[in-house]
Amino acid sequence: MRRLYFLVPDIATAHSIVDELLLARLAEKHIHVIAREGTPLSNLPEAGLAQKTDLIPAIERGLGFGGATGTLAGLVAIAIPGSAVISAGALVVALAVTGTALGAWISSMIGISVESPRLKPYEQAIEGGQLLMMVDVPAPRVSEIEALIARQHPNARPEGIEPDIPAFP
Repeated sequence: MRRLYFLVPDIATAHSIVDELLLARLAEKHIHVIAREGTPLSNLPEAGLAQKTDLIPAIERGLGFGGATGTLAGLVAIAIPGSAVISAGALVVALAVTGTALGAWISSMIGISVESPRLKPYEQAIEGGQLLMMVDVPAPRVSEIEALIARQHPNARPEGIEPDIPAFP
């Protein structure tokens, strides 16, 4: 999947684009709209925490660092003579899993409170009244969807493509 970014001038245009994307057989869960605080989006698919915050990258970092830390703690624990009452392998695995879970949980708490750095370039446009549309598209359909929006809505500015999006938001 690739994430396409578009700046849209108004809500009517956003509604029209969403309708066309739905007719092009893109699921509504793959369309995300961000607007200025207080803008009524009515039935537009509003972006959630996974799109607005640094949640997903923070979880990914927490999984990696937590797993590595837990594994290292397990290796240190089995290196201490007489401390390992249970199987050394089980201890290392248990601490690695615990470290992974704790790392993901703690980093998600931090990530949910931080704005997504991917949205930084669009802050002024959003505060100026434009809407940011993020559309998650299968890689083979990127040019088709870009052409569809450009053909039907020349006032919707394409703002780039994110090469990869997480599979689970």
